[in-house]
Amino acid sequence: MILFSFTSIVLIAFGATLFQTGHAKKLWRRIEDWFHVYQFFKVPELNDTTQHNHLYRKVSLYLHSLPSIEDSDFANLITGKKQNDIVLCLGPNQTIEDHFLGATLFWFNQTGTFLLKIRKVDKRRILRPYLQHIHAVADEIDQRGKRDLLLFMNIADDFRRWRSVPFTHPSTFDTVAMEPDLKSKVKSDLESFLRAKQYYHRLGRVWKRSFLLYGPSGTGKSSFVAAMANFLSYDVYDIDLCKISSDSDLKSLLLQTTPKSVVVIEDLDRFLAEKTARISASGILNFMDALLTSCCAEERVMVFTMNTKEHVDPNLLRPGRVDVHIHFPLCDFSAFKTLASSYLGVKEHKLFPQVQEIFQNGASLSPAEIGELMIANRNSPSRAIKSVITALQTDGDGRGCGLIGRQTEDDEMDEPDGVVCGETFHTVKDLRKLYGFFSFRVTRRSSSSNASLPPASPLEKE
Repeated sequence: MILFSFTSIVLIAFGATLFQTGHAKKLWRRIEDWFHVYQFFKVPELNDTTQHNHLYRKVSLYLHSLPSIEDSDFANLITGKKQNDIVLCLGPNQTIEDHFLGATLFWFNQTGTFLLKIRKVDKRRILRPYLQHIHAVADEIDQRGKRDLLLFMNIADDFRRWRSVPFTHPSTFDTVAMEPDLKSKVKSDLESFLRAKQYYHRLGRVWKRSFLLYGPSGTGKSSFVAAMANFLSYDVYDIDLCKISSDSDLKSLLLQTTPKSVVVIEDLDRFLAEKTARISASGILNFMDALLTSCCAEERVMVFTMNTKEHVDPNLLRPGRVDVHIHFPLCDFSAFKTLASSYLGVKEHKLFPQVQEIFQNGASLSPAEIGELMIANRNSPSRAIKSVITALQTDGDGRGCGLIGRQTEDDEMDEPDGVVCGETFHTVKDLRKLYGFFSFRVTRRSSSSNASLPPASPLEKE
């Protein structure tokens, strides 16, 4: 007994000396483990039913906000929500120290799990208020919009169904080309949704909102989804139905989504038209409004996109399944002015009356086509607007191309430091001919040098 006490004193003194050097923190923690009884608590990313553990996300937000992360033995430096922001993240298998109500706590970052180490003598006193503190700090970070948004994509994996990347899409409601009144109504609807938790619960309804965005390709549906996510500060879950094997697989994906998220299924009409789909129409219906959705779809916005809803079963789109229908038409003059302001920085121009007259005569292009014309000629607003006029007048021959040419006198006055381009491409046909020429040359060269290789498979989708 005397020997043990003497050894303890020596170890404590030795450990205290080493601790002062700053190079033996891990050793000192191990020495402490011999003399103090600790209890460990796991916070897994997924619970036993493979449903996402909401506490895991809150702990992650909390730990990455701690100043002591800078003192961690190993931390990752990553880009934040803004390109110039540098964020510290706790590395795998690393430890971070925290202090609360006079107690010292340790967090370990394991794969898919956070491990809390706390002294037993402190557990009864601080554990409950400490967890409440974590909730409060994480909620405050969410409310201030400091949380970096994530884009989740479903993958074919039996355990981890989602893979995430930072969501950095710059689209906002200010940059979306849409009728101003409609845009204001959508923003007001989303703001009302954010405040309506108690109202929904009083009605006995799930706190979620469903949107149908329908219209031709290139009319801005995907950009609108990104604008919604940035406005709400919600993560995005993009569900690829082609990677889902069954109805139950779709349900499992929904179980692993988190609150404060936008769940998106794009091109739903095209998927429903496929006769070989592995997901049934009833599986889609259950995903939209079944008991499962009621149990795990709180604080979510569901978005479905279609090119057209003419051939879709009306029962799929009834109120309760889809709350808001938004049509995305081809571009009109009002949307054109919004695009000109965003892409060219022009609010008024002498060519606007001519553009307005062409729109009134029935010509139309998609916002994506007009946007590409403006990007290609962004150094000269006059040339960009003229390219749009040419495309509208040719009614298709100019769609999606850039009118890139020598500067005219108007261009020089409009953009004195503009870039002068050599060749002129008046229509998309000109660009396709040029591209086809290079493609033919590359194909011949490739085929002559690789004659023994099998031919490449054609692309299934443009």
